[in-house]
Amino acid sequence: MAFLLIVIYVAFIGLGVPDSLIGSAWPAVHAQLNIPVEAVSFITFIISGCTVLSSMFSARILNKIGTAKVTAFSTAMTAVALLGFSFAQSFLVMVLLAVVLGLGAGAIDSGLNNYVALHFKASHMNFLHCFYGVGVSLSPYLMSVALSSAGWRGGYRYAFYVQAAIAVLLIVSVPLWKKSSPDTQAEEEKSTNLTLWQMAKMPEVRQVWVIMLATNAIEYACGVWGSTYLVEQKGFSAELGALALTVYYVGMSIGRFVSGLISGKISTWKRIGIGSAILAPAIVLMLLPLSGTVTVAGLFLIGLGNGSIYPNMIHLTPHNFGKEVSQSVMGSQIAFAYIGVMLAPPMVSLISSVFGIAVYPILLAALYVIMIIAIRCFVNRIKKLNRYNANV
Repeated sequence: MAFLLIVIYVAFIGLGVPDSLIGSAWPAVHAQLNIPVEAVSFITFIISGCTVLSSMFSARILNKIGTAKVTAFSTAMTAVALLGFSFAQSFLVMVLLAVVLGLGAGAIDSGLNNYVALHFKASHMNFLHCFYGVGVSLSPYLMSVALSSAGWRGGYRYAFYVQAAIAVLLIVSVPLWKKSSPDTQAEEEKSTNLTLWQMAKMPEVRQVWVIMLATNAIEYACGVWGSTYLVEQKGFSAELGALALTVYYVGMSIGRFVSGLISGKISTWKRIGIGSAILAPAIVLMLLPLSGTVTVAGLFLIGLGNGSIYPNMIHLTPHNFGKEVSQSVMGSQIAFAYIGVMLAPPMVSLISSVFGIAVYPILLAALYVIMIIAIRCFVNRIKKLNRYNANV
């Protein structure tokens, strides 16, 4: 079981590798290919939309094929997409590759998160998402190195090498899943598949959808537009903007790592509260018209605070909704998380095209308020249903 856990840790790195590349590469990509800067939102929209579709249908696919095979195949899909991006000569090719990348990402996210929520402690969930943070921190670093020598195409190739190695490891380790956890297949077969309409009729599910949408909208609004904001509003170079974005993802990784360390002493709901509290001063730093260094500090704190909310909400899924339906609810949660991912970048693009990029921090503040209200409503709801456990 210990070796399987290591494999899953590595898989979470692979889950994060593609997510931050487009944001850190885009200032160079749009300049070289003569694509409007706002077009990045369309690519992220396609990736997220396909991830939503993949997540929505993940329960049936995972129950039929199994988490191990789906994870291995989907990681290989994302590796192929990254290689394709490195050779892309047009915006249309990038859009087509975005479809492949999105379809692969959704199945990995839904399957691994539910598997870990069912079989491992909250500390592992946070550490695993910390490893996701390693993946998304590694990508902009590789891109920043490549931009000074091999260009953005080289950055995508570096990321492909990492992702391909992870895919090979997952393919080789497929038999290990059954040996390490023989009851997994039986548990997957016993899962109850809920339709989207059935879940939509449950107020508590709708509320958690809003939470997941908002926290991921914050995450990706920072990940996709953070570098561009620093370049266009604070005067950073493209290389320095990409490197500064690494600081944001490092903050996310630290937040998840610390959350895992304290999971044995502080309950999951309290850790969510701490993360939410850190976000408030972070967004204030973004709102203040201060230096680029202060803005980078704000991005770091957003990563630190917001980073722990997603994995802790994911971990609570079997507790909040029951193990039998957790895969269905998990898939829908992740789908709505990616709806947030899908909507946030074009929302920033649309509003900033009218009012200027200076409104970017205000949008982050609005998303934060929505998330806090949704968390409060959700907690009140599950307390009424006697599902709230302050000690989990």
